[in-house]
Amino acid sequence: MKQYLVDELRLEDYEKIKTYLDENIKKSPVEGLYWIPLASEQLAESQAGHTECGPHYFALELQEDRIACEFLVRAEQVIRCSCIDYATRAQRNWLMDCVDAILEKLGLSV
Repeated sequence: MKQYLVDELRLEDYEKIKTYLDENIKKSPVEGLYWIPLASEQLAESQAGHTECGPHYFALELQEDRIACEFLVRAEQVIRCSCIDYATRAQRNWLMDCVDAILEKLGLSV
């Protein structure tokens, strides 16, 4: 699986990130897993045409020592569909910028 990984987090960094994510990002039913939704202008053509599958999102996993984001765009309503695919370059860059912005907002240098 292709992913963006930020590792070697300190415990105090983990706590700050967890608090931020709990307050600002949709939690999945799985502990430590969050869903970062893509806005309609970020969707690839195949995803934009599948509104019934959406919303589309990236999965972000937070563990005590790392953040991992898969470069797979998922759909909330279905598990298998042609709209579920690896991120485009623009989507991938947006996701990395999003995670970096969270770390910067929290004053964390990793």
